[in-house]
Amino acid sequence: MNKPLSAHDALIYVMVMASAVDSTMNDREMTRMGQLIGFLPVFKDFDDDKLIPIARDCASLLAGPEGLDVVLETVRDTLPAKLYDTAYALAVEVASADLSVKAEELRLLSLLRDRLGLDKLTCAAIERSAIARFRKG
Repeated sequence: MNKPLSAHDALIYVMVMASAVDSTMNDREMTRMGQLIGFLPVFKDFDDDKLIPIARDCASLLAGPEGLDVVLETVRDTLPAKLYDTAYALAVEVASADLSVKAEELRLLSLLRDRLGLDKLTCAAIERSAIARFRKG
């Protein structure tokens, strides 16, 4: 990577990590990423044509040595602190998209929470709201 990342890039990295951490990026997760980018105010000025190249860059970093740590550090160093909880919420949304959160995804959420220094109550509220949104009727 030659150019510095934007906040949009870092938030997409978080979603890609959440999708890829269990070694599969399924259609539900990819669809949810597109939906989130399409309607959340934080992505208001994002150019959709950049999504695939950003996701590829993230996947390349993840595949490298210490990939997960490198991406977590990159996200932390790129995002302003006011978007840390937004990043965590995006990770929860993508992890929950297939209606099943696997152990690897839970571990990533824990690593992300710790790396960003988020308090447990904030994270619990984000997680609880995802449970309510994704509950089957």
